[in-house]
Amino acid sequence: MTGARKNLFKIKNRRKKIVDIVFFTFVIFMAALVMLPLWWIVRSSLMKSMDIFRWPPSFFPTEWLFSNYNIKASTFDFWLYFRNTLTIVVPCVVFGTATAVSCGYAFARLRFKGKKLLFSLCVGSMLLPAMVTLIPLYIAWSALGLVGTYWPLILPFLCGGGAFNIFLLRQFILTVPRELDEAAMIDGAGYLKTLTFIIVPVIKPAIIVVSLLIFITNWNDLLQQTIYISSRQMYTLAVGLTTFMGSFRNDYAGMFAATCLTFLPSVAAYLIGQRYFVEGIVMTGMKN
Repeated sequence: MTGARKNLFKIKNRRKKIVDIVFFTFVIFMAALVMLPLWWIVRSSLMKSMDIFRWPPSFFPTEWLFSNYNIKASTFDFWLYFRNTLTIVVPCVVFGTATAVSCGYAFARLRFKGKKLLFSLCVGSMLLPAMVTLIPLYIAWSALGLVGTYWPLILPFLCGGGAFNIFLLRQFILTVPRELDEAAMIDGAGYLKTLTFIIVPVIKPAIIVVSLLIFITNWNDLLQQTIYISSRQMYTLAVGLTTFMGSFRNDYAGMFAATCLTFLPSVAAYLIGQRYFVEGIVMTGMKN
């Protein structure tokens, strides 16, 4: 019996290793498929424009032309567009995250009239396509004389930071035991101190997730930036890249280089907050 059990254990162990190897191979294959377009952009940015269309295509550049990244400011003024993009993104991330945390805390902990109705309207607004509100918002900002400035892109994030972000933070705060709030209030802490010193440290992964989502959303936002920005001196990276692609169709290598320069900051931001991002997605908050 002992020998039979050992053989059975070896068979199960062998099957488990085979399953793990197959699963790991599948994951590597899927990761390679996801990374292939990204690598193709980087690879194309380091080649001659004519080599990009050569058939059969080469997976690696025959000649690594890092000089393609030396783009003239008259063609693609990266640092100007980068500064303009940060002018929009930084206030949106800071104030959008702060107001989303405040609204999420209010919906999760405070009691006031119309709370359920307001929260239902907040969640319901996520069902509206952005195109539905695009024209009314443009008319409103135009009446206020703010078209042609960055304010239409920044001010909405001072009013809650987005319905989904409020909903996400509210759900996290609901998982925090109320006993912590009660203990803080017994010690004399008000709502603001409770939020700052009790709730925020517990839901830090969720806050970082919200910050990353706001950052990536505004960094890649082309539609609204195109609508509200008209001056070339105010162009962001997303808008500047479209003008590069439209004006210099023959310089494909330069276009790919400009594309790499555009998405590198967002990739760096994700890599910095990757651990918190994954933790915020997986964990559901603090349990009793």
